[in-house]
Amino acid sequence: MTFDPIKDIPSLEGKVVLVTGGNAGIGKATIRALARHGPAKIYLAARRRDAAEATAAELEKETGYKGIVVLSLDLASFDSVRQCASTFTALESRLDLLFLNAGVASTPPMLTQEGYEFQFGVNHMGHALLTQLLLPTLLQTQAIQEDVRIHVTSSNAAYIPFLPADGINYESLHHTGDHKPFVLYGQSKLANALFARKLAVMYPTLSITASHPGVVKSEIWDKDGGGLFSFVLRYLVIPLRVDIDEGSKTQLWCATAPLPKVQTGAFYFPVGKLHTYKGVSANQGIIDKLWEWTTSELAKHGATGWPAAK
Repeated sequence: MTFDPIKDIPSLEGKVVLVTGGNAGIGKATIRALARHGPAKIYLAARRRDAAEATAAELEKETGYKGIVVLSLDLASFDSVRQCASTFTALESRLDLLFLNAGVASTPPMLTQEGYEFQFGVNHMGHALLTQLLLPTLLQTQAIQEDVRIHVTSSNAAYIPFLPADGINYESLHHTGDHKPFVLYGQSKLANALFARKLAVMYPTLSITASHPGVVKSEIWDKDGGGLFSFVLRYLVIPLRVDIDEGSKTQLWCATAPLPKVQTGAFYFPVGKLHTYKGVSANQGIIDKLWEWTTSELAKHGATGWPAAK
């Protein structure tokens, strides 16, 4: 499928957008593309505020769009996630497009502030809490304006053959022992895909998708985790990489193409190619277990739960 963001994205007049990890990589490319279509605001949420502000200034100069607002967001800290959501909801009563785009890969053995394996904590848990906190605004927007979407940036790493038989080894998520970066990354990306699929069932009035952006030339691959990850990175990943503008196209398509074409709960490969769920990603028991585990873990840290669907 051909998709030209300049020609094929419709007017976004009046819409409010939030992109996590928007200071670099495909998040930055996503904001650049959306800015050219005139949304009311684009919120760039990122950990490094100085880098985010520099990106916002660069994109404003490049596109002429003056509606980029920077939010501080460290997905490895639930306190930071809560503050980000609180800041956003104090500024806005509307949210049309939420891109859960930020991610890390090949990190050294370490835990998030709440004690989760770092890749899983950032890529899944932080985004899950942010989604829970922003859902009331998303649902409120949908009640007024039907087309409201959430997009989760996953990866084909969700389907690597090295994952545990049940997809996710939950015992591996609270310690740094037996550190296998590529497997842990795959678990986090599988969680992204399963989370999007379950979220679509829980909130059928929203359009919720996940995608593999392709193997992209971005900062996420700048670290070498050693072992199997090093082999995969050097011989299978780097030779196939595409530029960030190309890598952003699938999530841009998911967020802006006509809804009859975009199926909620679906997983897409570049560009707009529907992926058939299979194996662990098609196992309802595994999907439900992740949802229940995530909900329970968030509750342990003070989360109030998922809002009722409207």
